[in-house]
Amino acid sequence: MRDVLASRRVPSGEQTPLRAYAAAPPDAWLIAVTASLLAIGLVMVFSASSATAFADHHDPTYYLKRQATWLVVGIVVAYACYRVDYRRLRPLAPYLLVGVILALLAVLVPHLGIAVNGARRWLGVRSFAIQPSEFAKPALIIYLAAMLSTRGERIGSLTKGLVPLCMVTAIVGVLVLAEPDLGTASLYGFVAFAMFFAAGARIAHLIAVAAAVVPPVLVEIVASPYRRARIFAFLHPWKDPENTGFHIVQSLYALGSGGLIGVGLGESREKFFYLPEQYTDFIFSIIGEELGLLGTLLVLALFVAFVYRGIRIALAAPDQFGYFLAVGCTALIGIQALVNIGVVTSSWPVTGVPLPFISFGGSSLVVNLAAVGLIANVGRRRRLDARD
Repeated sequence: MRDVLASRRVPSGEQTPLRAYAAAPPDAWLIAVTASLLAIGLVMVFSASSATAFADHHDPTYYLKRQATWLVVGIVVAYACYRVDYRRLRPLAPYLLVGVILALLAVLVPHLGIAVNGARRWLGVRSFAIQPSEFAKPALIIYLAAMLSTRGERIGSLTKGLVPLCMVTAIVGVLVLAEPDLGTASLYGFVAFAMFFAAGARIAHLIAVAAAVVPPVLVEIVASPYRRARIFAFLHPWKDPENTGFHIVQSLYALGSGGLIGVGLGESREKFFYLPEQYTDFIFSIIGEELGLLGTLLVLALFVAFVYRGIRIALAAPDQFGYFLAVGCTALIGIQALVNIGVVTSSWPVTGVPLPFISFGGSSLVVNLAAVGLIANVGRRRRLDARD
């Protein structure tokens, strides 16, 4: 696969007439898979949140209506990302990155950033707040795509190619880690490494960078009582099932009770205040309980299809910037889904990473749809080049 990625990259100077570029249709398979995941998300947000919504807001559709509102916003943003020539993002990349860094710094300012449950991750007001850490994802991808498209063979150099880009990624990650949000910070690293790998960085260099990053991350985990408790809960969830292992134990109860076909849509028992965050980070557990193994396999198949389609679009990109942009956006969705599913199945420590397109959350939904718009944008230009 690595050789195929390297062989399919093309010079960044190739251009397509803008007049022709504006007329191509979107990738039908990509849109169909995304629409399917969004539909499942709306249904499951309503099912998983109805009990909590009624108890807290006297309206079982409270979270469904908010998610639907954000979905409309996300579709508008996705369409804008699809329509605008993605090549115009390349010169804007440094400014977008500086903008999100300033927003991440603002989150940490007392009385400016909104703190919830000890974490300071939001800007705005409680009824309408955004997470700058979510919007840092596409900004970082665009920046890395712009830089990698000019690096060429220099990406094979540790000091001149890889380390400067790793430093930029680390700056964004450290700011998010200070919120604190280790899950999102680690996601930046995973996506960046996927893009470096696709760019042709040497495996030995990637291993060296990982070896340099892991020790301070481990120190950060050990120094934080709640992060340390999460690691111990991941290793031995049944040792303290009423406290540190509660999330994982209840998640496994939900998945196990679903069997092959589930207990029935809307019939979850875990959503009645047993499983925490049942309509956000642990919504996949409710899918497993209500729709069973078949339901979870369907969701997994859709994410695999999404990644496959994104890779195909990246391989056919007409320039290097489009190639790296599609790779980064595809990796963002795929890795995030993998981590979330790993958490709810006790295959990965609890990190607080939502399931793309399905978990409740406005900022996450908008950013993921923006990523889809950018991938479709690259795919649209590919078909035009093939037609010319």
